[in-house]
Formats: sequence, structure tokens, C-alpha cells
Amino acid sequence: MIYAEDLSPNDTALTQLFADTFTASEGEAEGALIGDLVTNLLQDRTTDGTQVFTAADGGTLVAAVLFSPMPYSDDPRRVVLLSPMAVTTARHGEGIGQALITHALTTLRAQGAEVAITYGSPVFYGKTGFAPLTEAIAPAPQPLSFPHGWIGQSLTDAPLTPLKGTPSCVAALNDPQYW
Repeated sequence: MIYAEDLSPNDTALTQLFADTFTASEGEAEGALIGDLVTNLLQDRTTDGTQVFTAADGGTLVAAVLFSPMPYSDDPRRVVLLSPMAVTTARHGEGIGQALITHALTTLRAQGAEVAITYGSPVFYGKTGFAPLTEAIAPAPQPLSFPHGWIGQSLTDAPLTPLKGTPSCVAALNDPQYW
């Protein structure tokens, strides 16, 4: 398995991975929604700073995760938002997702990221160090429909202290339907 920051991703293959994975787990509408989100994130990545990390086995894409900047207006720390994440359905349960996230967080930490946040399963993401957040620690850029899924971690040796100011996310994610 090769885990890498993908600086020249195959946009079609990535979008298809996300659409197929989310269709299998959440239904056709969710697959189309997340496929469109990935298309938009990939189109804007050169201007908004979104980074793509992939896992490939024998040259076949099996997993991907995207991280985008999520600055807070009054906080100097570099915050990144993990969204979305997909592992091809046939490879679920092999630890590929956790290994890819760990690789991505190590790379992002080395690039100066100080906080990582995501909005998803506390059980799955907890295996890579994410823990529940409150809006007092890290306000979300949109109202959360499932606040228990708002999770994050410090990427430094210091504990995560409250982020200051108003958060902003990349344009593709700045839509209430994703929150």
C-alpha cells in the first residue's frame, strides 16, 4: 500500500471513489452529493489550499482524504478541516483509512498545521486521535445537525485550547447541507 500526498490527483477517479463509497453506504443521493462536493473541492484546490492524500494498492486507488484550510479570524494557528474521507467499500475494515489519515496528519504537522478538525464518526476518527469538541473550543463554520460528530485534535505537543474568532471554510464546504 502506498500512502501519499497526491499533488496531481486524477480528478475523475477521486470523484468516482467518493461517489461509489457514499452511494454504497448512504444511498444514491448522498453519493451524488459527495461526488459533487469532491468535484468542487478539486476544482478549487490550487487557489484555496485543499490538499489530497491517497492510498493506492498495485496502482489502484483504494482510499482518499481531503484536507482544506479552516482559519479562525482571531487565531494565528493553522487549522485544517478533514472532509471528506472514503475507502473503497471492498476494502473496509482493513485499517487503510486510519493509516491514510495518520499519514496525512503527519505530513500536515510537518507542513505547520497545528489543529485538525472533522465532522464525522467519533468512533472511526477517534482511532486516529480525534476527540469530541464543543462550540466553545472550536465554533463550526455552519450550524451542526449532529454536534456529537464535531471532533478535533491538536497537532502540536500543546493541548487544544479554544480557537478564537469566526471560522471560515473553503467555498465548496460553505453550504449548510454538509453540516
